Amino acid sequence: MTDKEARFRRIIHENRDTIYAVCYMFSKDADEVDDLFQDVLINLWKGLDSFGGRSSVRTWIYRIALNTCISGQRKRKRQHSVPLTMDINLFEDGDDDTLQVKMLYERINSLGLYDRALILLWLDNMSYEEIGAVMGISEKNVSVRLVRIKEKLKNINDK
Repeated sequence: MTDKEARFRRIIHENRDTIYAVCYMFSKDADEVDDLFQDVLINLWKGLDSFGGRSSVRTWIYRIALNTCISGQRKRKRQHSVPLTMDINLFEDGDDDTLQVKMLYERINSLGLYDRALILLWLDNMSYEEIGAVMGISEKNVSVRLVRIKEKLKNINDK
């Protein structure tokens, strides 16, 4: 195993939950999560040599994962597909916690791609400074956008 492969494995092992959470937020089913996860891994591998450490590894991973998922979402919207149905839904679970998480996911999923990315980073307890670094905007802009996003989410709840 080369040094690059060992470094890549370590980075993925330490951050796979973050990558998965981003992929989950931008997908509609488990297969799509898996596809996005693989695409993110490919893009991380391609970008590993050019990662210069100007930001934290976590910020770098978020930026690549979000960009990959947003690009994938845009591609899927342009494609016309035939929906397939199955007799089972692996995402369904009847307990109250799961239902609340599902409702939150549905509300967040109704947001635009950029807003969805911002709220995901905020839900992951990133600081405004870190969110700004991932998204390429100022801390003040992060603050303003989050207030607006939270208001949108509240209004969705009222409908």
